[in-house]
Amino acid sequence: MHSPAANGGTLEAGVSNAAQNIGDKKNLLKYIMIAGPTASGKSELAIDLASALDGEVINADAMQLYSDLSILTARPSVRDMKGVAHHLYGVLDGAQRASVAVWLGLAAETMARIRARGRMPIVVGGTGMYLDAAMKGIAPTPDVPVKIHEAATTLHRNIGGAAFRQKLAALDPLVAARLADGDRQRLIRAMGVVTATGIPLSTWQAGAHEGALEGMPIKLALLPSREILYKRINDRFDLMLESRVLEEVHRLAKRRLDPTLPLMKALGLS
Repeated sequence: MHSPAANGGTLEAGVSNAAQNIGDKKNLLKYIMIAGPTASGKSELAIDLASALDGEVINADAMQLYSDLSILTARPSVRDMKGVAHHLYGVLDGAQRASVAVWLGLAAETMARIRARGRMPIVVGGTGMYLDAAMKGIAPTPDVPVKIHEAATTLHRNIGGAAFRQKLAALDPLVAARLADGDRQRLIRAMGVVTATGIPLSTWQAGAHEGALEGMPIKLALLPSREILYKRINDRFDLMLESRVLEEVHRLAKRRLDPTLPLMKALGLS
C-alpha cells in the first residue's frame, strides 16, 4: 500500500497520491482503499478524497457497522462528513452478528450503486479481514446448525479456551495453530464447521475464493509516527468523554445482549 501519511506526513499528500494513481489507471474500474490504525486519520482522508474526486465513502470497520456505539467506535458524525455520502455506518443492530461475508455482500451492492451514479467508491476502515476479502474474496463455508453451535459454545464455556483449542487441534490443526486461546468466536466457529460437516474449516478456506469487490483498488495506508498516533488517541478519548460516551455504553448495557455478540467485543466496552 502507498503510505501518504507515514511518519507524520500530511493528508494532502494522500489526496494528491490517490489522484495521480487514479489518473494513471483511468481506463480501468477502480476504487480507493484506505487502511491504517485507530486514530490515524482514515476518515478525514476519505472525506478529503471524496470531495476532490467526486466520491462516496464505504465503511469497512466491523464495529462501525453497528448503530449502538457511534461515539465509542468513533463513527464520523454528520458534521464530520461535510456533506459527503457515507454508507454502511450504523446499519446493523447490536443484536445481529455481522461477518466478513455479510459485509462483503453489503459493500458490493453499495459499490455498484455508487458507480451507477458515476462516482468514485472509497473503502475505508480498520478491519483487516474486511479489506483482505474486498481484494481477494472469501472461500464459501457452510452454515453451522444452531444446536451444534450451541454445543460448541457450551463446551468452550465449560473447559476454557486453552483446552478447547487443544480439542480443535485434533480435528483441524491448521486453524487451531493460527488462533489464540482467547479467540473464542473463531475457535467455536471452527469447531462447529468440522463437527457439522466432517471437513476442517481450513480445508473449506483453502478452496476457491469468490466475491471480491469489482475493480482495481488504489491502496493507501496511513502510518503516523507513534508519538502522533498516541496524541490523537488521547485527544479522541477526551472527546469521547465530553460527548457522553459513558451514557452510550450504559444504554447498551441495559439491553443485556448476549456477551458473545461481535459488538460486545468493541474496544473500550469491557
